[in-house]
Amino acid sequence: MFSSRSVLFGVGMVAWATTAGANELRETAAMLFGAVPTAVAEVRGEAVTQERVELGRMLFFDPRLSSSHIISCNTCHNVGTGGADNVPTSIGHGWQKGPRNSPTVLNSVFNIAQFWDGRAPDLREQAKGPVQAGVEMASTPERVVATLKSMPGYESAFQEAFPGESDPVTFDNMAIAIEAFETTLITPNSRFDQFLAGSDDALDDQETHGLQVFIDSGCGACHSGSNFGGQDYFPFGVVERPGASMLPLGDKGRFAVTQTADDEYVFRAAPLRNVELTAPYFHSGQAWDLEQAVAIMSTSQLGTELAEDDITAVAAFLRTLTGEQPTIEYPILPPSTIDTPKPEYMGAPQ
Repeated sequence: MFSSRSVLFGVGMVAWATTAGANELRETAAMLFGAVPTAVAEVRGEAVTQERVELGRMLFFDPRLSSSHIISCNTCHNVGTGGADNVPTSIGHGWQKGPRNSPTVLNSVFNIAQFWDGRAPDLREQAKGPVQAGVEMASTPERVVATLKSMPGYESAFQEAFPGESDPVTFDNMAIAIEAFETTLITPNSRFDQFLAGSDDALDDQETHGLQVFIDSGCGACHSGSNFGGQDYFPFGVVERPGASMLPLGDKGRFAVTQTADDEYVFRAAPLRNVELTAPYFHSGQAWDLEQAVAIMSTSQLGTELAEDDITAVAAFLRTLTGEQPTIEYPILPPSTIDTPKPEYMGAPQ
């Protein structure tokens, strides 16, 4: 891919020697990936207002959106642990296990669609799903609206966030506000972004070698764009399917959305920003080690076994994708009233 290099794919570590080589790699990386922006100003052409962000922040952390009053958006997308929950599959209503690993909410606004199978086109639609899923928050739009309308503090916040609407407390507006807050959950200024900005010292020799291997081996074909993935759908096992522990045969991925045979075991390419924070990996949540995940991807998706040094280098590079984590002040939520629907019983685990 490059006319001159100071690192060679597959032959181990070689010192990153020349400014020309660094600039060539930087230009290629900028073309394939790009940096995470410092802010998102609009969604679908509509400005993200501070009033909606603040309302969305309250809703994101409010467990009363769930019928149990225990589970919030942050339960499965914990902003303190990389925007995920760091377990194979999330635990929801009545101690039920979810079917898939919880994707990170960080930088999710940059994905082409939401969920592993892409069934939600944007964060607004995604926010509606877990609230209604029986295995997750187990609520209904009617219950959510009744809950929010029972608290004067939310009534006022919705009026400020959606001025001019005669009845602003709606299920759709709840989702729009959560989406607005989630657009602030971005992680700019990673060491990789600093490298793109011109800092030759941002990556060490091993990390630079890992970036070179990542590009040369074809990882960027699926994990492209500023989020290093989340832009398209691919079979898990393009060349060789992994074992059933990594690829459960009962979960056919995007096929459940499209009912198209070609979409069996097809999933959205996982975004790799902040990936060191979001183990375990894959939709099954069965790979706990980043090096292990890289090795599985090399055989299953690329049809090659990367050398151990290259696997280590790629994993080292991926750790440079950890950006500045959002600083979130936990909101003081409006108090419940006598009219707030009471929590539904959650059974003990068996």
